[in-house]
Amino acid sequence: MQALLDAIASLTRPTDAGRLFHGRGGRFPGCEQWALDAYPPVFLLTSFAPVTEEELTRIGDALAARWAVIAPGEPLNWLFQHRDENRPANRLMAGTLPDEHVVEEDGVRFHVNLPHGQNHGFFLDMAEGRRWVRRWAQAHPGGSVLNLFAYTCAFSVVARHAGAGTVENYDMARGPLATGRRNHQLNGVQDHAAFHAHDIFNSWGKIRRGAPYDLVVLDPPSYQKGSFVATKDYARLARKLPDLLAPGGHALVCLNTPKLGTDFLRETLAAEAPDLEFIERVANPDSFADVSEERALKVLVYRQSELRSSAPRSLP
Repeated sequence: MQALLDAIASLTRPTDAGRLFHGRGGRFPGCEQWALDAYPPVFLLTSFAPVTEEELTRIGDALAARWAVIAPGEPLNWLFQHRDENRPANRLMAGTLPDEHVVEEDGVRFHVNLPHGQNHGFFLDMAEGRRWVRRWAQAHPGGSVLNLFAYTCAFSVVARHAGAGTVENYDMARGPLATGRRNHQLNGVQDHAAFHAHDIFNSWGKIRRGAPYDLVVLDPPSYQKGSFVATKDYARLARKLPDLLAPGGHALVCLNTPKLGTDFLRETLAAEAPDLEFIERVANPDSFADVSEERALKVLVYRQSELRSSAPRSLP
């Protein structure tokens, strides 16, 4: 636990949401269970293994001591989450949580919900993926975007904020999608953004009617029982991409599981969409550095040929 305590002792006051300590990356032996995140004005400590009250007290004391230095006179707010294979347990350790919790990243604002569940509405490890989308939108003003498995629509918000024209968001979960709508309103980019609470695999006809798109974002769960299993379903997504992309269009292809590496995605795209050109792998944030990048989040960029016809074709 010493590496975590050392990281706390050198903290600067966070302004944007982000990871502060990434024990899960394996670079700090003995601290693999720990993660510390900033969702200003709240710190979130997560453990992926059981902890003792003594350990929590030591960490809490370290946070309080450092906070007194970097934010003298202000209350410390921190939440502890124990995450296991069943339901995560959340416990407010000090201070309070905002009634409406809004965080920022690069000047864009997002709603988060820390006390409930293990997904808080905003995935910190995808920061560089969102920055790639921002750069893409700035370089393609007015471009059209299809955001599949949109969750709370962070990619869409960033794209519209940076100058994209229209964004279509699809996700079968109505609750996160409603948060996504609020995120657009929060940033004043609700115009030309659509939200579809549909099962993507049953909605190809509707999705195809909006094609071709200049950018397609695929960010599915790696495993969600009854909805998506990467080893089985990613190929079904990949074979649709050529018909959804405009000539010269881009695809951002994402997967977050330690069980499947970059080769899985590249081989799947090569088999199912061989005409798409692999461009690059987007680097993960430095704060999520891992001893094995193949275990970490994979974000790959592909590009459609300029010569491909954009004439509508029926999808099987």
